[in-house]
Amino acid sequence: MDGGTPNFKTWNIIYPVYINSKKTIAEGRRISATKACENPTALEIGDCCGHLKIPFAIEAYPRDFMQVGRVRVLLKRPDGSPHNPLITSKKQLMIRIAELVPRHPGRVKKQEAAASASNAAAPSKSGKGGKKKR
Repeated sequence: MDGGTPNFKTWNIIYPVYINSKKTIAEGRRISATKACENPTALEIGDCCGHLKIPFAIEAYPRDFMQVGRVRVLLKRPDGSPHNPLITSKKQLMIRIAELVPRHPGRVKKQEAAASASNAAAPSKSGKGGKKKR
């Protein structure tokens, strides 16, 4: 390609479903459910890649209707050396991202808001429910 323009088409792709603990292997999960995280987004994955000092690009792509987006990552430099010496494969990267996503700042705020909302009193359903007899 020209000078400094990277060729994104050769970069590895990570879809959020690859590390989603709510999905099955048949639905696209690539790592074990115990190591995966719950409902990651492409933005969270991108932020984790930035934290790990790995070049990334977030793309809008509707593979899964509910999970819009995918992340392209560049694991190795043109000379073949990894950008992060601790992460040399795509699987290692997915496992590391799945560890970081639950601690993502946006996710922590959402969990705190959900915890305070669940503590509020929920209206109780009274009555038998069921069919009335004549």
